[in-house]
Formats: sequence, C-alpha cells, structure tokens
Amino acid sequence: MLHYLTLPVTAFQQNCSLVWCDETRQAAVIDPGGDLDRLLAEVERLGLKLEQIWLTHAHIDHAGGTGELARRLQLPIIGPHPGDQFWIDGLPEQSRMFGFPVAEAFTPTRWLADGDTVQIGRHTLQVRHCPGHTPGHVVFYSPEIQRAFVGDVLFAGSIGRTDFPQGNHQQLIDSITQRLWPMGDDTVFIPGHGPESTFGRERQSNPYVGGT
Repeated sequence: MLHYLTLPVTAFQQNCSLVWCDETRQAAVIDPGGDLDRLLAEVERLGLKLEQIWLTHAHIDHAGGTGELARRLQLPIIGPHPGDQFWIDGLPEQSRMFGFPVAEAFTPTRWLADGDTVQIGRHTLQVRHCPGHTPGHVVFYSPEIQRAFVGDVLFAGSIGRTDFPQGNHQQLIDSITQRLWPMGDDTVFIPGHGPESTFGRERQSNPYVGGT
C-alpha cells in the first residue's frame, strides 16, 4: 500500500510530504522547501529509502531545499511543468527576498506534463497540470488511496493566490473544476498549507469554488 506523512516545513509552514511503498520502503518527497535535517531524520525513523524529489511548483517554500537535497543524496528531481522554469531560475533571489536560507537553482531531471505518471516502489500516481497559482503547477493523484497532493491550487476553505507573476485567477478556477473535481468528491487532498479536506467538502462550502 502507498503511505504518506506530511511535515510542515519552513517559516511558511509548507506541507512537505513523504510518500512511500510499504513493500519496498522506497520513498519520494513532495515539495522539500527546507528543514532538510528534520526531513531526513523522519526518513531514517521510518526506515525509508528516499529515491526521488517531486515538485508541485517552484515557489521558495516548496522548492527551496530541492537543489541541496538532490546534490547531497544524488536524487532525481521530478517536476514541475516547464512553465515554472523562471521561478526555478529565481530561487536564489526568492530566498533573499523572504529571508530563507540560500536556495540553489537546479534543472529538473524530468519535467512533467498533464497526463504523465510518476512511480515509487510498486505504486503509480497520476500527474495533472493545474496552472493558475503558477503556470507550471502540477498535482499528484493516487486513485489507489484516493489522495491528491495539490500544492497551492486548493486549500480547505480557500484557493491559491494568483497575484504572483504569471498567476491567472480564471486559469486556477478552471484547473480546480476541470482537473481536480473529476477525481471525485471522496478524494482527500493534501494542500500546500493547512489541514486536509475533501473535494466534496470544498465543492459545497469553499467560498471561492463552492457550487462549481
């Protein structure tokens, strides 16, 4: 079975998630924004073999630790979509602007596109391109355990900001309604910040996309 553990990291309390195959103990980390020593301590505690880095998008709180982690452990960086290249290029400046530890720029080992898949151990997750918060934002969906790792597309009671460079509000709404809702009302999503929720609950009560 596929398991996951979510760890809030950085001063922005960004939800970094470890996902792993319980048979092989092979693991990926989604959005290692920082606090790498704490993250690696959890990997060791759980007895996991960390093998991949998956990125939803390239804002500093999600991607700030990626370059260092990949270099230290020789890990491939999977994602996001090429639309976020300019955010990756700007990571060192983002780290200065927000007072983060110096972030290393990097080139993903593999870019992702809508309809791609990623695999860890014996488990495959689907990739959906969900622009709006950033142009290259992707989400990772496991039909097997009905979980979606959605980054900053959707939150419990809110949606992602679109006032950053190349953000687009209508694009974000379209991503939520056309790419997330078809995953089903019972699907639990892990947002980039804050508590988990379900797509069904947000369709009913979220002030930005309720009733869609």
